[in-house]
Amino acid sequence: MNLHLTVLLLYAGVLMTVGLWVSRRVRSTSDFFVAGRRLGPGLIFATLLAANLGAGTTVGAAGLGYRDGLSAWWWVGSAGLGSMVLAFWFGPRLRRLAAAHDLHTVGDFLEHRYGRQVRATIAILLWVGTLAILAGQLIAMGFVLNAVTGLDRWVGSVIGGVVVTVYFTAGGLLTSVWVNSVQLVVLVVGFTVVFPLLLGSVGGFSSMHDATGGIDGYWNFWRGGESGWFYLAMLGPSFIVSPGILQRVYGARDDRAVRLGVGLNGAALLVAGAVMALLGMMARTVVPELPDHDLALPTLFLESLPPLLGALGLAAVFSAEVSSADAILFMLSTSLSRDFYRRFVRPDASDRQVLRVARVAAVAGGVGGIIVAMWFDSIVDVLSFFYTLLTVSLFVPVLVGLYARRVRTPEALASIAAGVAVAAVVQTTAEDGAVVWLDPAMLGIGAALAAMLAAMMATRNKPVEVS
Repeated sequence: MNLHLTVLLLYAGVLMTVGLWVSRRVRSTSDFFVAGRRLGPGLIFATLLAANLGAGTTVGAAGLGYRDGLSAWWWVGSAGLGSMVLAFWFGPRLRRLAAAHDLHTVGDFLEHRYGRQVRATIAILLWVGTLAILAGQLIAMGFVLNAVTGLDRWVGSVIGGVVVTVYFTAGGLLTSVWVNSVQLVVLVVGFTVVFPLLLGSVGGFSSMHDATGGIDGYWNFWRGGESGWFYLAMLGPSFIVSPGILQRVYGARDDRAVRLGVGLNGAALLVAGAVMALLGMMARTVVPELPDHDLALPTLFLESLPPLLGALGLAAVFSAEVSSADAILFMLSTSLSRDFYRRFVRPDASDRQVLRVARVAAVAGGVGGIIVAMWFDSIVDVLSFFYTLLTVSLFVPVLVGLYARRVRTPEALASIAAGVAVAAVVQTTAEDGAVVWLDPAMLGIGAALAAMLAAMMATRNKPVEVS
């Protein structure tokens, strides 16, 4: 057994141990779903950043940097910009609404605002999409273990899926925020230590530019290859309305915790976008011909660092994937246990029964994610499917519903249907998945808003109380 694999296995064991230890404090669904609404800015920041720095923002972003160059910043940077909007605009209002009405999930908000039909519709869509993003995290874990051991990628996906399912199922959000804190320390220390060493090993920015300057658009910040500013339409809104993120906002103890915790997370993502794009570009300098660009980050750590530092870097990457995967299991388990089971199957279910169903749902989600991961190879493709679906289905109903008092169930359903339908048609029929320069997420948001406005004009509803 080599050093890299030994470090990763020991680290996985630590995560499961911490999760099982913290889970002893979980006694109710409030602990499991919103951590008792007692999270301060530090824990909000730690759990959000650890959850957001996942497969897409590490292995996937570095892969885009390897393939497309500097414009890969927009993949992670767009998430940071969306997080800043959530922190200072929508997040505090959503937290107050959740605390006032004891809302635990985004489904709770949708039913409070629109009714059970909207809640059920979104829950179904998110279950389909969320399995895809969980698979993306597991695919990334597979690439890491493949680079270290030579094992088939699907074996690594299975190992990662088992680790995250064990510790999350034990304690939900309360376990997740504490394990995420451990993961964030490993992640930040790992990348802080290895980044300057890697930059020095490739000869600095001048050597990188000499090696890659001939690639068309590689040093263009706005657009290069298949990456660029247009990621903002897909990723910015999804990081404002993501159920996994909003449930962490619900768990905040006050508005200050939301502004500080979520805002610092957004600022960190802006920096992470540059770091990951540059790491991918370094990998292109060191190994210009990789069989798969998603191997860029683990290959760079293995080829350019001493074994112990390479193991630390790989542990940081593995930590990022695991922490994002637990956020996704959070979305899956809460959606099934509260949005379906308690609302439609057993309205009289006890707190203990709902908690049991949430844990079963987390296990089922973990198994489902492993199965999907074994079928797909591209991290960015599978994550793009999820982020687009999330954006076109949730962005307009959640944010317009916070402020427009005349919007009710028909308008919300029309918005969801139009957004999803238009995005799906564009994605499957348009050349390069776009119309002119508008991608499916842009067109889907436009269609969702237009459908909602048309339904409002047709129904002429009376105002309802929003808060």
